[in-house]
Amino acid sequence: MSASPIHPAYPIGQPLQAWGVVERQQWLSQQCVQRSYQAEVVAPLLANLPAQAQLIEYGTLDYTQLGLSSYPLYAVKSCQWQPERPTVLVTGGVHGYETSGVHGALQFIAEAFAVYSEQVNLLVLPCISPWGYETINRWNPLALDPNRHFIAASPAPESAAAMACVAQYAPELLLHIDLHETTDTDNSEFGPAKAARDGVAFDWHAIPDGFYLVGDTERPEPDFQQALIQAVAQVTHIALPDEHGCIIGEPLQQHGVINYAKRELGLCAGMSAARYVSTTEVYPDSPHASPAQCNRAQLVTITAAIDYVLRHPASASAT
Repeated sequence: MSASPIHPAYPIGQPLQAWGVVERQQWLSQQCVQRSYQAEVVAPLLANLPAQAQLIEYGTLDYTQLGLSSYPLYAVKSCQWQPERPTVLVTGGVHGYETSGVHGALQFIAEAFAVYSEQVNLLVLPCISPWGYETINRWNPLALDPNRHFIAASPAPESAAAMACVAQYAPELLLHIDLHETTDTDNSEFGPAKAARDGVAFDWHAIPDGFYLVGDTERPEPDFQQALIQAVAQVTHIALPDEHGCIIGEPLQQHGVINYAKRELGLCAGMSAARYVSTTEVYPDSPHASPAQCNRAQLVTITAAIDYVLRHPASASAT
């Protein structure tokens, strides 16, 4: 049986006291650039853009008022958009530190976008949080989690820009795949930081070793989720539940699948009325998975999801 380890107090703020302006500024001062959005995301995107794709700069993430950089935000859209086809949204890098979400989306664009754009309408946002990507961070510079702020009048500019892009270019979705990871740093850094910021005790959960999916409690579609798990199992191992039958504290719904109330929580995968939605959770810290496997698992999830929709044509008319 796994026991929750004892964690020292987070080094910013006072225990059980929510952060104010001073603590948030202290946190921001400790963040630093560790990799390049331009070199690792934008350059490969431009180099591998298929002829069937249109590059859209859907906004600019401007943090210059905080002494930081500004970042162009990119989406990739099917050139031949046909209203009668199913429309598919792929989002990556909502949490910038979840590397395979970004690179899995880029790999899909480079390797599979051209083929699937002949059958479905595609919109891909490969890196929604470029500052988070560069600083290997879950939050944005305002100490906000973009994946809790896909809401009306969002205070997170990453979320607001992504929602505006989707509303403009793909307002009627059938399928949305949101690419994420669950990392060991969720327990060592990001979970404790969130608890300190909010003035609450840290709710520790064991990090599952393996891939899993997060469906939507309102739109669970278990056959769809099962098809994705079966496809990814050919690439990497699927996470098993803990001794309580849970993954990260949530009851297992079926092999490798838990559900969240995505709209209620303000999650990226809850921003639309798409019938089919799923959030990937890759485990990059596993001794049994390489970075290439993690990226491939993201790619396979996307292609398996599109294949499922194409095998069930009646779903294309669903709303």
